[in-house]
Amino acid sequence: MSEVKTTPVLQPLTITEGALKALARIRDEQNITDDYALRVGVKGGGCSGFSYILGFDVQKEKDEVFEIAGLKVVMEKAHAIYLLGMEIDWVEGLNNRGFSFNNPNAKETCGCGTSFSA
Repeated sequence: MSEVKTTPVLQPLTITEGALKALARIRDEQNITDDYALRVGVKGGGCSGFSYILGFDVQKEKDEVFEIAGLKVVMEKAHAIYLLGMEIDWVEGLNNRGFSFNNPNAKETCGCGTSFSA
């Protein structure tokens, strides 16, 4: 088994304090170990063309690795073009509860805010 090298890179996105607290709560509730990092990315699909990926996963060979407030974050290098400058927030209101994505690269977003076109 080959070792995955970790090279620190410039932080391509931000995560708000509220989102960091929600991620820490999820990590604790689901007993997610330190072997897992927060994966941020995109995949084809959704009502606007791309959907966001947000979840805990192991680091892979194609990943860029960075740290936000002590949280290890991984993202496929190819996804940076769609996510550069994005802010991940946690929203808790009467009409909406969950993570929100403020993406300056999105030309259009769907009503639910979980997919976009670039």
